[in-house]
Amino acid sequence: MIERSAVVEIIHAAVKEVMDQAGLPPPTSLSDETVIVGPGAVLDSLAVVSLIVEVEQALEMKHDVTVTLASDKAMSAKNSPFRSVGVLADHVLETIKEGGVHG
Repeated sequence: MIERSAVVEIIHAAVKEVMDQAGLPPPTSLSDETVIVGPGAVLDSLAVVSLIVEVEQALEMKHDVTVTLASDKAMSAKNSPFRSVGVLADHVLETIKEGGVHG
C-alpha cells in the first residue's frame, strides 16, 4: 500500500510541473490546504486535467499502480475530489483501495 506522504509528494511535483508547463510561477508553498479547484485555485480547469494525468502517470511509473482519478463518480461528487491537495491525496488513496490495479 502506498503511504499518504508518497501520494502528497507526487501531487506536489505534479502541481509544480503543470504550473511550469502553463508558464505560471511556481507556488511559494504547497500544503494539504492548497486549493486546486474553485475560488483561489492555483490551477485553471485545463491545468487540472493535466494535473490528473501527471498524478496517474507518476503513480504508474513510481508505484506500478494504475488508477483512473477522473471517474464518473468523482466528477459527479457533490464536493470535488480535486478541490485541494489534501482532498486529492485522500481521493487517490481511496481510488487505489477501491480497485487500483497493481502491476
